[in-house]
Amino acid sequence: MLSTMSKTLSSLSVQQLLAAAKLKEKIHSLEKKLEGILGSSGESAASPAPKKKFKMSAAARAKISAAAKKRWAKARGEKPAASPAPKARRKMSAAAKAKLSAKLKLAWARRKAAKQ
Repeated sequence: MLSTMSKTLSSLSVQQLLAAAKLKEKIHSLEKKLEGILGSSGESAASPAPKKKFKMSAAARAKISAAAKKRWAKARGEKPAASPAPKARRKMSAAAKAKLSAKLKLAWARRKAAKQ
């Protein structure tokens, strides 16, 4: 792009170059006025702030890797490796369920009373 710009600049007349310089100065002054009105530079609006990098946990990476390996094995016609059995979920005792239910009912009652 720079080489094409230099070719066009060399082919312009002196009057055209002067007119281009005046236009460039006018654009610069208008940008300054706009910046004064808006209170911020146009450049910062044009380039958004860099995004924060998402950091994936090791467990998530391991799950994704295992799933990908399983898919590739299936595509190749291999028998997928046996995955370890998932951990058994803990069961809540009846007393704990009743206690939690009572707490939630109380919380909802307070919320309902606050609305009225």
